[in-house]
Amino acid sequence: MDVADSKSRRNKGVEKGGRIVNQPHNHKFVTARATGIVLIVALLVGFVWANSPWQESYRTLHDLPVHIRVGPLQVNRPLIWWINEGLMVFFFLLVGLQIKREMSSGQLSSWKKITVPAVAALAGMMVPAAIYLVTVGPDEILRAGWAIPTATDIVLVLGLLAFLGERVPVALKLFLAALAIFDDIGAVLIIGLFYGEGFQLAPLLLAGGAMVLMALLTRFGRFGFGPLMVVGLLVWTASLQAGIEGAIAGIAISVLVPHKPIEAHRHPPLVRLEDALKPWVFWIVVPAFALFNTGINVSQLDIADLLQPASVGIILALFAGKPIGIVGAVFVLDRLGVSVRTRELNWRHLIGASVLAGVGFTMSVFIASIAFDDATLIASSKLAILVASMCASIAGLVILASKPRARARRSRAPTS
Repeated sequence: MDVADSKSRRNKGVEKGGRIVNQPHNHKFVTARATGIVLIVALLVGFVWANSPWQESYRTLHDLPVHIRVGPLQVNRPLIWWINEGLMVFFFLLVGLQIKREMSSGQLSSWKKITVPAVAALAGMMVPAAIYLVTVGPDEILRAGWAIPTATDIVLVLGLLAFLGERVPVALKLFLAALAIFDDIGAVLIIGLFYGEGFQLAPLLLAGGAMVLMALLTRFGRFGFGPLMVVGLLVWTASLQAGIEGAIAGIAISVLVPHKPIEAHRHPPLVRLEDALKPWVFWIVVPAFALFNTGINVSQLDIADLLQPASVGIILALFAGKPIGIVGAVFVLDRLGVSVRTRELNWRHLIGASVLAGVGFTMSVFIASIAFDDATLIASSKLAILVASMCASIAGLVILASKPRARARRSRAPTS
C-alpha cells in the first residue's frame, strides 16, 4: 500500500476484516454506549439507595437546602430544585443547540429529510397521549399527566442501540435520532404551553429584552461566551419569575448562539459550545437528574399504586402507544410513496426502533414532576415510567437483535 492510499484509508477509517470501518462514527456510538451505561447506573443507584437502610441520607441530600445570595437577591431552594430547574437548563440548552445545528446543516435541513421523522414523531406523541387520556378517564388531576408518555429519551435509546453494534444499520440510528429531535421539540413546546404557572408580564419582558440585546450584539458586534452567560443567567432568572419552566430558558438561549463561523475560529460558536457542554451534560447533569429523580421508596407504594389509572395509562402509552403511533405513521407515508425504507433498513428495524422509542425516562420523569402535586402520585408515575421504559428496552433490543427468518433458513440450508 502506498502513502497516498494509506492516507486515504486513514481519512475514511480503518480496514477490519476486509471492510473499512469509519472511526469517528464508531467513536460516536462508543460514547453513546458509555453515557447510556452511566445513566442506567445512576438510575439504579438512586433506586437502590432510596430503598436501602441508608434511605434517610438519600432523602436528606435530596431535600438539602441550597442558599445562594448575591447582594439583596437570594434564592433558597432544596437541592432537587436546583437540579431540575437549574442544572437541567444545560440539558435543554444542549438539546436546543443540536436542534438548531440539525435544522441548519444536518438531518433536518430539508423537507425531504424531515417529513417522515417529523410525522412519525407527531403520531408517536399523539397516540400515547390519547391512550393515557382514555385510560385515566375524566379525572382532571390525572388528566394533567397526559404529556408524560409523549417523550423519548434519546440518550438512553442511542446508548441501547450502541450495544447492538453493526447489527443495526446506520440509517436506523439517524432516523431515530431525527425522530427524537422532533420529539424533544414537541416536549419543550408542551412544557412551555401547558405546564407554566401563569405568565408574569414584567419578568417576561425582561427576559425578552435581554434576548433582543444579545441578538443585536451577535448580529452587529462581537459574539462572546461571557456575555452569553450573563444574558443566559438573566433569561433563566426572569423566566422562572415569569412562571416559565427553566427548560424553555435553555432552548431560548440556544437560539442566540451563531451557527456560522466567526472571527479566527474554524468551528462556529454553536459547535464549540455544543462540544463543551456534552461532557458536562452527559456525565454530570443527566446522571444527577437520574440519581435524584428515581429514588422511589417502594415501601411507601404497593401493587395497587402501579394499577392505578395514571400508572396503567403511562405504561400502556409508552410501551404500546409509541410503536403504534410511529409505525402507523411510517406505514401510511410508505403507502403514499414517502418512504425511509431501504435495502438495509426494513420493517423489523423500524418496528424495533419504534418500540425503543417507548423509553421515555428523562423527559417523562421531568414532566411527571411538574404535572402533579401529590407526592404519591408523582412516585407511582415515576415507577410506571421505569417499568414501561424497561419493558420497551428489552422488547426493542430483542426485535432488533433477532435474525430475519429467511436469512436463518438460508444459514441452516444444507450445502451441496
